[in-house]
Amino acid sequence: MANILDSSVKYVTGVGEARAKVLEKELGILTVGDLLRHYPFRYIDRTKIYRIADIDERMASSLVQLRARVTGVGYAGAGRKQRFSVYVSDASGSAELIWFRGIKWMEKNVEVGREYLVFGRPMFYRGELSMAHPELELVEKAMNRPVRSGMQGIYPSSEKIASTFGAKGFYNIVCNAWILAQEHIAETMPEAVRRSYDLMPLREAMFNIHFPQSAEALARAERRLKFDEFLGVQLSVQSHRTDRMTKRNGFVFSRVGEFFTDFFEHRLPFSLTGAQKRVIREIRRDTVSGYQMNRLLQGDVGSGKTMVALMSMLLAVDNGFQACMMAPTEILARQHFATVSRLTEGMDLGVAILTGSSKAAERRRALEGIASGEVRILVGTHALIEDKVRFANLGYVVIDEQHRFGVEQRARLWTKNLQPPHILVMTATPIPRTLAMTLYGDLDVSVIDELPPGRQPIRTFHYTDAARLKLWGFLRKQIAAGRQAYIVYPLIKESETMDYKDLEDGFESVVRDFPLPEYRVTVCHGKMKPQDKEESMRQFKEREADILVATSVIEVGVDVPNATVMVIESAERFGLSQLHQLRGRVGRGGEQSYCILMTGEKLSREARARLRAMCETNDGFRLAELDLKLRGAGDINGTQQSGVAFDLKIANPTLDADLLQTAKEAAIALLDGDPALARPEHAALRALRARHAGGAKFDFSMIS
Repeated sequence: MANILDSSVKYVTGVGEARAKVLEKELGILTVGDLLRHYPFRYIDRTKIYRIADIDERMASSLVQLRARVTGVGYAGAGRKQRFSVYVSDASGSAELIWFRGIKWMEKNVEVGREYLVFGRPMFYRGELSMAHPELELVEKAMNRPVRSGMQGIYPSSEKIASTFGAKGFYNIVCNAWILAQEHIAETMPEAVRRSYDLMPLREAMFNIHFPQSAEALARAERRLKFDEFLGVQLSVQSHRTDRMTKRNGFVFSRVGEFFTDFFEHRLPFSLTGAQKRVIREIRRDTVSGYQMNRLLQGDVGSGKTMVALMSMLLAVDNGFQACMMAPTEILARQHFATVSRLTEGMDLGVAILTGSSKAAERRRALEGIASGEVRILVGTHALIEDKVRFANLGYVVIDEQHRFGVEQRARLWTKNLQPPHILVMTATPIPRTLAMTLYGDLDVSVIDELPPGRQPIRTFHYTDAARLKLWGFLRKQIAAGRQAYIVYPLIKESETMDYKDLEDGFESVVRDFPLPEYRVTVCHGKMKPQDKEESMRQFKEREADILVATSVIEVGVDVPNATVMVIESAERFGLSQLHQLRGRVGRGGEQSYCILMTGEKLSREARARLRAMCETNDGFRLAELDLKLRGAGDINGTQQSGVAFDLKIANPTLDADLLQTAKEAAIALLDGDPALARPEHAALRALRARHAGGAKFDFSMIS
């Protein structure tokens, strides 16, 4: 069966139709190949057998194996609360094994007097050892099973997977999948490449990742499989770049005209930083090259990315083209529109806005204006990608906070002209430059690494609930001095499953501690109607409210220079990137600003490291480096994933940065010799590239 790796996982012994649906829903596993590419995240040594007396409370979080004889069984409770106990002993002591479910099955399959291998997590009650729901295997059966490895893989799972298969059951279906598919695992790497980079053969690597024959074999297997994933990503990224750079199909912005010159000479509200000037020169160089620009602009919160975007849009207008700017939220889009309108007032540009909640008259004016060319700069949300939005001559696209849009959403903008427009994607979520340039090789990367003059570093402090009275006193002083404050909560309502502060209770306590009318409090969260949200934000911006109680809906795009205090409740709930984004809502004026991180007393080691880093630095790039180390590259874009939006099952761009660079060099060398990977020996590499092409975070191949 030549294509067994592409066959449904239901054909694996121990799976079947119903379990296959669970695998698909919980883990995205559809085929036999998917199952074999679901790698263990750690291993346990099944060769070691402990004596009962040697297991102590220090081992309570570990999995252990013991060999003992069943001396009796017993029952306790009744109905749903019934439990079934199996009593075992060896020469050193005794233990109790407990089941709360599956009792009837255990009754039939446990025999008093027989000896078993018991595998589970030890617990202690009044000094006595017990295990809940351990694995049991008759010793004589264990002695006769085929030896694959003394190290048993533990696989990424879910509660549903655990209850359906169990750790041993999942391991067994991987064993069965291997028996079914091992002869069909073909080498993907040309022999010359494999030897050049000292890579283990693929079949041997797949065997040793699931059934390691030694620690050295496991390390070599991991290296080979990580290299394959990185090579697939780099072949995809570098192919897109090569394809783009061989086509001179970019609009040429040949002139710096009156709009750009007038703005630069007469309307700049402050002098540009050196970093802003450098980025504008980079964009200028791209837009006269004849090639279509794809540029990623990274800039810390408040670094002036919007000013760079506006000035580059003016370049487009000077050359007879329209420009648009797409933002992820209504609040941010309207703020950008207000900023652009204010800065270009009297320039006869034709600036319009289009969002999902635009009223009929506003929508009609925008649609008519962009179709006729009268509107030369359009700001909006995802409403810009609707079919009825038709530009006269779109030449430049800016996407703010690009990670909040899907690849398909972004690509819809590329098709608004017969020839692809120049693209500038912006993010305030810093990605370490070396990582960005290696992962996102299809983009040119620009960084604004200076803050505008006059900005004071934000002072950040971490307090526990014991300091709450001190916090209220500090807020009163700031408000009495004419300042404003944000108080951010991770939840809107109290949760039964998470012990975090919630907005509703917080709002009540703030109103109680800051009684009206002396202090004015407003609220903003994601479940409010858009018009109510807008009204709350308006009140805060126009200083009709002193305190804005909100969720992280205000993380991006809210600009209130008079706000000097950001209080983040249950700060341990947020990742470093999000904490830094929230902190960036203050410090936007000339006054000293503060960020107060509030938590309970009990914190994990990782949470303490995040909070300590926030207090030590305001540098978003340093924080991004730490965030990657603490949480892996999967959280670059703010949500935990298995990799940076690519099909990474085992490789980690942060921990394996050297191997990523090696794979990049290998990809460039392969494509230099065979740009289309058309040679017969590269057929498997074409398939590897195709598997990773769909997940590319910045996939511009669809517009070429």
